[in-house]
Amino acid sequence: MGTVLERNHVVVTGHGPPLIFAHGFGCDQTVWDRLAPAFEADHTVVRFDYVGAGKSDAAAYTTERYRTADGYVLDLLEVCHALGLRRPTLVGHSVSGMVGALATIAEPDLFDRLVMLAPSPRFVDDPPYRGGFQLADIEGLLQLLDANFLGWSAAVSRMALPGTELAGELEQGFSAIDPSILREFARVAFLSDHRGALPRVPVPCLVVQCSRDDLVPVDVGEYVVDRLPHGRWCLLDIPGHMPHMTHPDEVRTAIRSFLSEPDPR
Repeated sequence: MGTVLERNHVVVTGHGPPLIFAHGFGCDQTVWDRLAPAFEADHTVVRFDYVGAGKSDAAAYTTERYRTADGYVLDLLEVCHALGLRRPTLVGHSVSGMVGALATIAEPDLFDRLVMLAPSPRFVDDPPYRGGFQLADIEGLLQLLDANFLGWSAAVSRMALPGTELAGELEQGFSAIDPSILREFARVAFLSDHRGALPRVPVPCLVVQCSRDDLVPVDVGEYVVDRLPHGRWCLLDIPGHMPHMTHPDEVRTAIRSFLSEPDPR
Protein backbone atom coordinates (compact mmCIF):
# COMPACT_ATOMS: atom_id res chain seq x y z
CA MET A 1 0.00 0.00 0.00
CA GLY A 2 1.32 3.45 -0.87
CA THR A 3 1.73 6.55 1.23
CA VAL A 4 -1.17 8.58 2.57
CA LEU A 5 -0.64 11.12 -0.23
CA GLU A 6 -0.90 8.34 -2.82
CA ARG A 7 -3.75 6.60 -1.04
CA ASN A 8 -5.89 9.74 -1.04
CA HIS A 9 -4.61 11.10 -4.39
CA VAL A 10 -3.55 14.37 -2.75
CA VAL A 11 -2.98 17.32 -5.09
CA VAL A 12 -1.25 20.48 -3.82
CA THR A 13 -1.09 23.76 -5.77
CA GLY A 14 -0.44 27.43 -5.05
CA HIS A 15 1.41 28.96 -2.13
CA GLY A 16 0.54 30.74 1.10
CA PRO A 17 -1.70 29.87 4.08
CA PRO A 18 -3.18 26.40 3.53
CA LEU A 19 -6.74 25.76 2.38
CA ILE A 20 -7.86 22.13 2.26
CA PHE A 21 -10.97 21.17 0.29
CA ALA A 22 -12.96 18.06 1.29
CA HIS A 23 -15.62 16.76 -1.10
CA GLY A 24 -19.04 15.43 -0.20
CA PHE A 25 -20.84 12.13 -0.67
CA GLY A 26 -20.53 10.46 -4.06
CA CYS A 27 -18.06 13.04 -5.34
CA ASP A 28 -14.32 13.46 -5.67
CA GLN A 29 -11.89 16.36 -5.66
CA THR A 30 -12.84 17.44 -9.20
CA VAL A 31 -15.98 19.10 -7.79
CA TRP A 32 -13.64 21.89 -6.59
CA ASP A 33 -12.29 22.66 -10.07
CA ARG A 34 -14.50 25.74 -10.44
CA LEU A 35 -13.63 27.17 -7.02
CA ALA A 36 -10.23 26.08 -5.70
CA PRO A 37 -8.00 27.57 -8.45
CA ALA A 38 -9.20 31.07 -7.50
CA PHE A 39 -7.24 30.73 -4.23
CA GLU A 40 -3.95 29.46 -5.65
CA ALA A 41 -2.35 32.91 -5.99
CA ASP A 42 -2.33 33.47 -2.22
CA HIS A 43 -3.02 30.08 -0.61
CA THR A 44 -1.61 26.59 -0.65
CA VAL A 45 -4.58 24.66 -2.03
CA VAL A 46 -4.94 21.02 -1.02
CA ARG A 47 -7.41 18.67 -2.66
CA PHE A 48 -7.84 14.96 -1.97
CA ASP A 49 -10.17 12.02 -2.48
CA TYR A 50 -11.56 10.02 0.41
CA VAL A 51 -10.63 6.35 0.16
CA GLY A 52 -13.06 4.77 -2.28
CA ALA A 53 -13.66 7.97 -4.25
CA GLY A 54 -12.04 9.41 -7.36
CA LYS A 55 -8.46 8.30 -7.92
CA SER A 56 -7.88 7.14 -4.35
CA ASP A 57 -6.57 3.66 -3.62
CA ALA A 58 -9.82 1.71 -3.35
CA ALA A 59 -7.85 -1.30 -2.06
CA ALA A 60 -7.32 0.65 1.17
CA TYR A 61 -11.08 0.65 1.85
CA THR A 62 -12.36 -1.51 4.69
CA THR A 63 -15.84 -1.61 6.14
CA GLU A 64 -14.36 -1.65 9.64
CA ARG A 65 -12.73 1.75 9.12
CA TYR A 66 -15.39 3.48 7.03
CA ARG A 67 -18.62 2.21 8.56
CA THR A 68 -18.87 5.53 10.46
CA ALA A 69 -17.72 9.08 9.82
CA ASP A 70 -14.67 8.41 11.97
CA GLY A 71 -12.93 6.69 9.06
CA TYR A 72 -13.30 9.79 6.91
CA VAL A 73 -12.11 11.97 9.80
CA LEU A 74 -8.97 9.81 9.90
CA ASP A 75 -8.45 10.30 6.16
CA LEU A 76 -8.61 14.06 6.61
CA LEU A 77 -6.32 14.14 9.64
CA GLU A 78 -3.79 11.81 8.06
CA VAL A 79 -3.63 13.95 4.92
CA CYS A 80 -3.00 17.05 7.06
CA HIS A 81 -0.25 15.29 9.02
CA ALA A 82 1.38 13.81 5.92
CA LEU A 83 1.67 17.30 4.43
CA GLY A 84 2.74 18.88 7.70
CA LEU A 85 -0.01 21.48 7.41
CA ARG A 86 0.02 24.22 10.03
CA ARG A 87 -3.34 25.80 10.92
CA PRO A 88 -5.16 25.08 7.65
CA THR A 89 -8.66 26.30 6.91
CA LEU A 90 -10.90 23.42 5.89
CA VAL A 91 -13.65 23.86 3.31
CA GLY A 92 -16.00 20.89 3.57
CA HIS A 93 -19.10 20.23 1.50
CA SER A 94 -22.18 18.51 2.92
CA VAL A 95 -21.07 15.43 4.90
CA SER A 96 -17.53 16.83 4.91
CA GLY A 97 -18.75 19.83 6.85
CA MET A 98 -19.52 17.44 9.70
CA VAL A 99 -16.37 15.39 9.08
CA GLY A 100 -14.47 18.66 9.44
CA ALA A 101 -16.31 19.51 12.64
CA LEU A 102 -15.38 16.14 14.13
CA ALA A 103 -11.76 16.60 13.01
CA THR A 104 -11.50 19.98 14.78
CA ILE A 105 -12.83 18.37 17.96
CA ALA A 106 -10.35 15.50 17.67
CA GLU A 107 -7.40 17.87 17.15
CA PRO A 108 -8.44 21.36 18.25
CA ASP A 109 -5.00 22.89 17.73
CA LEU A 110 -4.62 21.67 14.15
CA PHE A 111 -7.18 23.74 12.24
CA ASP A 112 -7.52 27.51 12.03
CA ARG A 113 -11.05 27.81 10.63
CA LEU A 114 -13.83 25.72 9.11
CA VAL A 115 -16.10 26.51 6.17
CA MET A 116 -19.18 24.28 5.95
CA LEU A 117 -21.02 24.27 2.61
CA ALA A 118 -24.60 23.00 2.99
CA PRO A 119 -23.88 20.90 6.10
CA SER A 120 -26.38 18.66 7.82
CA PRO A 121 -25.76 17.07 11.22
CA ARG A 122 -28.82 14.83 10.72
CA PHE A 123 -30.96 14.33 7.61
CA VAL A 124 -33.80 12.51 9.38
CA ASP A 125 -36.49 14.51 11.18
CA ASP A 126 -36.49 14.22 14.97
CA PRO A 127 -39.19 16.65 16.15
CA PRO A 128 -38.83 19.44 16.93
CA TYR A 129 -35.67 19.11 14.82
CA ARG A 130 -36.42 19.20 11.10
CA GLY A 131 -33.77 17.50 9.01
CA GLY A 132 -35.83 17.50 5.82
CA PHE A 133 -36.58 13.76 5.51
CA GLN A 134 -38.66 11.13 7.21
CA LEU A 135 -36.78 7.92 8.01
CA ALA A 136 -38.95 6.17 5.42
CA ASP A 137 -37.75 8.66 2.78
CA ILE A 138 -34.10 7.86 3.49
CA GLU A 139 -34.77 4.13 3.60
CA GLY A 140 -36.53 4.46 0.25
CA LEU A 141 -33.52 6.23 -1.27
CA LEU A 142 -31.19 3.54 0.05
CA GLN A 143 -33.45 0.77 -1.28
CA LEU A 144 -33.49 2.51 -4.68
CA LEU A 145 -29.69 2.62 -4.61
CA ASP A 146 -29.64 -1.17 -4.11
CA ALA A 147 -32.36 -1.94 -6.65
CA ASN A 148 -31.78 0.62 -9.41
CA PHE A 149 -28.41 2.34 -9.20
CA LEU A 150 -28.88 4.39 -12.37
CA GLY A 151 -32.29 5.59 -11.24
CA TRP A 152 -30.93 6.47 -7.82
CA SER A 153 -28.01 8.39 -9.34
CA ALA A 154 -30.34 10.39 -11.57
CA ALA A 155 -32.75 11.18 -8.72
CA VAL A 156 -30.09 12.35 -6.26
CA SER A 157 -28.22 14.31 -8.94
CA ARG A 158 -31.38 16.22 -9.87
CA MET A 159 -31.99 17.03 -6.20
CA ALA A 160 -28.42 18.27 -5.69
CA LEU A 161 -28.12 20.18 -8.97
CA PRO A 162 -31.64 21.08 -10.15
CA GLY A 163 -32.14 22.64 -13.55
CA THR A 164 -28.52 22.39 -14.67
CA GLU A 165 -26.48 20.24 -17.02
CA LEU A 166 -24.07 19.67 -14.14
CA ALA A 167 -26.40 16.95 -12.84
CA GLY A 168 -25.02 14.66 -15.54
CA GLU A 169 -21.50 15.36 -14.32
CA LEU A 170 -22.51 14.31 -10.81
CA GLU A 171 -24.14 11.14 -12.14
CA GLN A 172 -20.85 10.21 -13.81
CA GLY A 173 -19.10 10.72 -10.49
CA PHE A 174 -21.50 8.32 -8.77
CA SER A 175 -20.95 5.69 -11.47
CA ALA A 176 -17.17 5.84 -10.97
CA ILE A 177 -17.42 4.62 -7.36
CA ASP A 178 -17.66 0.95 -6.40
CA PRO A 179 -21.40 0.52 -5.65
CA SER A 180 -20.69 -1.37 -2.42
CA ILE A 181 -18.55 1.52 -1.14
CA LEU A 182 -21.17 4.05 -2.25
CA ARG A 183 -23.87 2.15 -0.35
CA GLU A 184 -21.86 2.21 2.86
CA PHE A 185 -20.95 5.89 2.43
CA ALA A 186 -24.63 6.66 1.80
CA ARG A 187 -25.56 5.18 5.15
CA VAL A 188 -22.83 7.19 6.87
CA ALA A 189 -24.00 10.37 5.15
CA PHE A 190 -27.77 10.00 5.51
CA LEU A 191 -28.24 8.07 8.75
CA SER A 192 -25.67 9.68 11.07
CA ASP A 193 -26.55 12.11 13.83
CA HIS A 194 -23.81 14.60 14.73
CA ARG A 195 -25.94 17.27 16.39
CA GLY A 196 -24.18 16.74 19.69
CA ALA A 197 -20.83 17.61 18.18
CA LEU A 198 -21.77 21.14 17.11
CA PRO A 199 -21.35 22.90 20.50
CA ARG A 200 -17.88 21.33 20.85
CA VAL A 201 -16.40 22.71 17.61
CA PRO A 202 -13.52 24.92 18.83
CA VAL A 203 -12.73 26.94 15.70
CA PRO A 204 -14.51 29.81 13.91
CA CYS A 205 -16.96 28.42 11.35
CA LEU A 206 -18.71 29.82 8.32
CA VAL A 207 -21.94 28.04 7.35
CA VAL A 208 -22.84 28.65 3.70
CA GLN A 209 -26.42 27.68 2.91
CA CYS A 210 -28.41 27.73 -0.33
CA SER A 211 -31.89 29.19 -0.02
CA ARG A 212 -33.54 26.43 -2.10
CA ASP A 213 -31.75 23.20 -1.24
CA ASP A 214 -33.86 20.04 -1.63
CA LEU A 215 -31.40 18.02 0.47
CA VAL A 216 -30.65 20.45 3.31
CA PRO A 217 -33.43 22.92 4.22
CA VAL A 218 -32.54 26.42 5.40
CA ASP A 219 -33.80 25.40 8.86
CA VAL A 220 -30.90 22.95 9.12
CA GLY A 221 -28.29 25.58 8.30
CA GLU A 222 -29.78 27.90 10.90
CA TYR A 223 -29.76 25.05 13.44
CA VAL A 224 -26.07 24.40 12.76
CA VAL A 225 -24.91 28.01 13.04
CA ASP A 226 -26.98 28.61 16.18
CA ARG A 227 -25.21 25.76 17.99
CA LEU A 228 -21.65 26.48 16.92
CA PRO A 229 -19.66 28.43 19.54
CA HIS A 230 -18.10 30.61 16.83
CA GLY A 231 -20.53 30.34 13.92
CA ARG A 232 -21.20 32.78 11.13
CA TRP A 233 -24.08 32.51 8.64
CA CYS A 234 -24.10 33.13 4.89
CA LEU A 235 -27.35 32.48 3.02
CA LEU A 236 -27.00 32.47 -0.76
CA ASP A 237 -30.17 33.14 -2.74
CA ILE A 238 -29.57 30.25 -5.13
CA PRO A 239 -31.00 26.76 -5.72
CA GLY A 240 -29.32 23.42 -5.20
CA HIS A 241 -26.96 21.68 -2.83
CA MET A 242 -23.61 22.29 -4.52
CA PRO A 243 -22.93 26.03 -4.74
CA HIS A 244 -19.20 25.47 -5.31
CA MET A 245 -20.15 23.97 -8.68
CA THR A 246 -23.08 26.16 -9.70
CA HIS A 247 -22.08 29.52 -8.18
CA PRO A 248 -18.35 29.42 -7.41
CA ASP A 249 -17.93 33.22 -7.51
CA GLU A 250 -20.46 33.71 -4.70
CA VAL A 251 -18.84 30.99 -2.61
CA ARG A 252 -15.36 32.42 -3.22
CA THR A 253 -16.51 35.86 -2.09
CA ALA A 254 -18.04 34.42 1.08
CA ILE A 255 -14.91 32.45 1.94
CA ARG A 256 -12.57 35.39 1.33
CA SER A 257 -14.71 37.64 3.48
CA PHE A 258 -14.63 35.06 6.28
CA LEU A 259 -10.88 34.63 6.04
CA SER A 260 -10.34 38.38 6.30
CA GLU A 261 -12.29 38.69 9.55
CA PRO A 262 -10.57 38.80 12.97
CA ASP A 263 -10.59 35.56 14.94
CA PRO A 264 -13.63 35.86 17.26
CA ARG A 265 -12.22 33.59 19.97
